[in-house]
Amino acid sequence: MTIRTTGKWLLTAGLLGSCAAAPAFAAKDAVIAVGSNFTTLDPYDANDTLSQAVAKSFYQGLFGFDKDMKLVNVLAESYQASPDGLTWTIKLRPGIRFQDGTEFNAEAVKVNLDRASDEDNHLKRYNLFKHIATTEAIDASTVKITLKQPFSAFINILAHPAAAMISPTALKKYGKEIGFHPVGTGPYQFVTWNQTDFVKVKKWDGYWKKGYPKLDSITWRPIVDNNTRAAMLQTGVANFAFPIPYEQAKLLEKNGKLDLVSTPSIMQRYISFNVTQKPFDNPKVREAINYAINRQALSKVAFAGYATPATGIVPPSIAYAQRYPAIEYNPAKARELLKEAGYANGFSTTLWSSHNHSTAQKVLQFTQQQLAQIGIKVKVTAMDAGQRAAEVEGKGQKESGVRMFYTGWSASTGEADWALTPLFATASWPPAIFNTAFYSNEQVDNDLNDALKTTDSAKKAQLYKDAQDRIWNDRPWAPLVVEKLISANTKSLTGFYMMPDTSFNFDEADLK
Repeated sequence: MTIRTTGKWLLTAGLLGSCAAAPAFAAKDAVIAVGSNFTTLDPYDANDTLSQAVAKSFYQGLFGFDKDMKLVNVLAESYQASPDGLTWTIKLRPGIRFQDGTEFNAEAVKVNLDRASDEDNHLKRYNLFKHIATTEAIDASTVKITLKQPFSAFINILAHPAAAMISPTALKKYGKEIGFHPVGTGPYQFVTWNQTDFVKVKKWDGYWKKGYPKLDSITWRPIVDNNTRAAMLQTGVANFAFPIPYEQAKLLEKNGKLDLVSTPSIMQRYISFNVTQKPFDNPKVREAINYAINRQALSKVAFAGYATPATGIVPPSIAYAQRYPAIEYNPAKARELLKEAGYANGFSTTLWSSHNHSTAQKVLQFTQQQLAQIGIKVKVTAMDAGQRAAEVEGKGQKESGVRMFYTGWSASTGEADWALTPLFATASWPPAIFNTAFYSNEQVDNDLNDALKTTDSAKKAQLYKDAQDRIWNDRPWAPLVVEKLISANTKSLTGFYMMPDTSFNFDEADLK
């Protein structure tokens, strides 16, 4: 079979050669090709789902999600909340140890949550844990967590991939360098991280779940180029690949040695506007750009139809998501709005992307062409993980160079707060978290805060509706599409699949 590339055969061949020349791994080594580099192996300090997904190799949390995003117990056996929603008591599984021999107990939980909830540690996931007032070890297997205020989604927070349990011994030894020396309770043990090539983990014989894991090792390989990932899969160099280039999905589906899998997603793709900077401080400009993008065409051009136009700012499958009428594609209306805003001749600006794989580049090119039709000249930049961390996540409003920013978000807690607060709350401006629009609306902030203080579902629904209505009308974004997740694997690999939040589940993974 001939693999067509986009003029990058030398790159493809080089990467395949690099893979082939790697050290011989164990008989059951699964090679997983992913779409971008990893930022850190410390889940508490990672803003990207991929880094946290890879960390699930060696880390586990108290709770987690199954393939339908339903809450499951992991290191915890049970929990109980006080009637006022302020105190949460968690019973732990006994007899578990970390990979360095340290006992997993209530004191270990306390060490991790104390670290996560301490603002002075400047961890990127602090906002998830900022509501914790105290964590107490009642006895070896009982933890009591007291919150600063009622937080109705707290157990979902503890199920987020960031809420991993790290060995207290390792934390004390490595401190801020823990991201390079992970030690958890998970099925695999960290071996090495070559930051330009791969992360390798190996089976941990001391894993508490007997008979697992079934693989001897997993090698995670960041492969930015879509065609290269597909080629690795077709030649057997990789056992699993995500994301699959949409334009190659039908071709891979015909390959008798592969299984192509399409799964539902909570991944929303959007372009944020820095509303504190001209010309995006003008709502008519933001509205014009929304009219200028043909989302149906974008879905076909960049995603080969494996995406649906956004119906709101929260994916439909998330609880309390609001749906709105489809955003009309109307370039004439867009030009009219630009004229009213004082930009009759358009303007020049920049559009950055949080990823630089081929699909992201197609979205950038498509958007660039669409905006050119209404007089907006756009310089596009597709960033790698390091650039994103430095230029987007690491800079505050005054020094930020962000103007238009293409990215995506999946609410990995499975509930509405994490779909809204990190992206629209004033407190979520970078570098705190990921409100790259630098959007601020006092009533939205109040709605989001009040929704966490009530366990009344009807009241919560009204508060989230009001917040979404206001955000929709303010237009700090151009919502684009909700993706479908397309992965592929060799038929020899079983039990490895995508989660709706774009992370992985490989608890049952095995190679025949």
